[in-house]
Amino acid sequence: MKRFAALLERLALTPSRNGKLRLLVDYFGQTPDPDRGLGLAAITRDLDLRTVKPALLRELVSERIDAELFALSYDYVGDLAETIALIWEPLGPPLDPALSDVVAQLNGAGRAGAGAEMARLLDGLGTSERYALVKLATGGLRVGVSARLAKQALADFGGFYVAEIEELWHGLQPPYRQVFAWAEGRADKPVQAALAPFRPVMLASALDEAVLAKLEPGDFLAEWKWDGIRVQATAEGTERRLYSRTGDDISGAFPDVIAHMAFEGALDGELLVRRASDGQIGAFADLQQRLNRKTVSKAMMARFPAFIRAYDLLEAGGENLRPLPFAERRARLVPFMTGLPAERFDVSPLIDFAHWEELAALRAAPPDPVIEGVMLKRRDSTYVPGRPKGPWFKWKRDPHVIDAVLMYAQRGHGKRSSFYSDYTFGVWNGEGQLVPVGKAYFGFTDEELRQIDKFVRDNTVERFGPVRSVRAEPEFGLVLEVAFEGLNRSKRHKSGVAMRFPRISRLRWDKPSAEADRLETLEAMLPPA
Repeated sequence: MKRFAALLERLALTPSRNGKLRLLVDYFGQTPDPDRGLGLAAITRDLDLRTVKPALLRELVSERIDAELFALSYDYVGDLAETIALIWEPLGPPLDPALSDVVAQLNGAGRAGAGAEMARLLDGLGTSERYALVKLATGGLRVGVSARLAKQALADFGGFYVAEIEELWHGLQPPYRQVFAWAEGRADKPVQAALAPFRPVMLASALDEAVLAKLEPGDFLAEWKWDGIRVQATAEGTERRLYSRTGDDISGAFPDVIAHMAFEGALDGELLVRRASDGQIGAFADLQQRLNRKTVSKAMMARFPAFIRAYDLLEAGGENLRPLPFAERRARLVPFMTGLPAERFDVSPLIDFAHWEELAALRAAPPDPVIEGVMLKRRDSTYVPGRPKGPWFKWKRDPHVIDAVLMYAQRGHGKRSSFYSDYTFGVWNGEGQLVPVGKAYFGFTDEELRQIDKFVRDNTVERFGPVRSVRAEPEFGLVLEVAFEGLNRSKRHKSGVAMRFPRISRLRWDKPSAEADRLETLEAMLPPA
């Protein structure tokens, strides 16, 4: 347990991606089985652990600590696990359990015995271990490490490509003894054991319009960029799964799509919803009603029925199509979709254009308000994981919308005085650091305000009077889509830019912090000096 606690503490205090990778690789090398595998599963949120509710923890604390003292401490610290770790008064003998022992004890305690087991462990552990225990038990580690970064660390440890891990992942079970044996050269690569596995996605680069003139229109196919979320629908045998672009299984939230996946293969596309009121494609806010749910009600499915607009065909009938050119994959996509219910699956239409000026005009006046631009894909491009430079481009319709990362929050006024509702956000500069580019305090719903307020309180790292500094790192942070009317140069701001009338247009819970926009994107929007 001590190694796992030290890992969490160091990960939380290490801002750089490479630094976190080194810490994880060292942990894998220095920690024996099964603890290293359980630690990995905890970070990737794949650990089968009977979680403890925060209400139970508060009840345990109330038996030891004055309620008002705890409330004031929690408000000041801003993190439940950290508050409990610091304020708990241990009464039992010292303990030094392995992580595997803690997992077994929590799972074996049952609902009725969870409180007593947590109290026993808290009494015997040191401050760092208590912090790790609460994080582990509640399922909210929040140490700035995404599941993909953890898999990358495992790949670095074993000296293989992360795509190999991602394609195997959903057939693996903690504590991953066979994977670590493979990584250490003691066993062969595990055989893909799961049906309908995730296939690492290919991403597009933002289009620099100065580069456009150097590209030959005939080399590219164009299609609309729809404002939903990128998904992969995979069906094999009796298994049907829907994955996000980061490999999270989101099938539970979209059973209406899963039920109609009557095919054998893997589709790459955009998940969208329709409005039951008029049958039109819903905005991202409508889709957001169904995201991040383990289950969804019939009423919600009826109000916002989901469907997939397919972009690409990755596999068909057991044949891997990713090495084929995009034009050929696209040609095979159309007949593959034949017979699937049109209300659940359709093909993203190609845009007919002869030159870039014509495409620019179409982009400026798209046929649907849910379209946010166009995608350009080389006809001869194979499907490769990651974001290769050159094959695919995204050309957004509105240049005055960016994705920024929440950096600071301040309490509001009036009816918002109890909420952190005024937000400072930033983008990444050339040195990989976040620089503030604007502030906004409107553009979100009351429910979204409560969600952001909770995020701020759970992830405060520093306080400056009424302002809280929020954890914002490449592998962890809240991405905000910010709309603004214009951009000016500014000597008062560290970033050198100042936004006019910024507002938060939506919350990007689905987008990794590292994929937020960069300062050079804003600088390109500036008027000539």
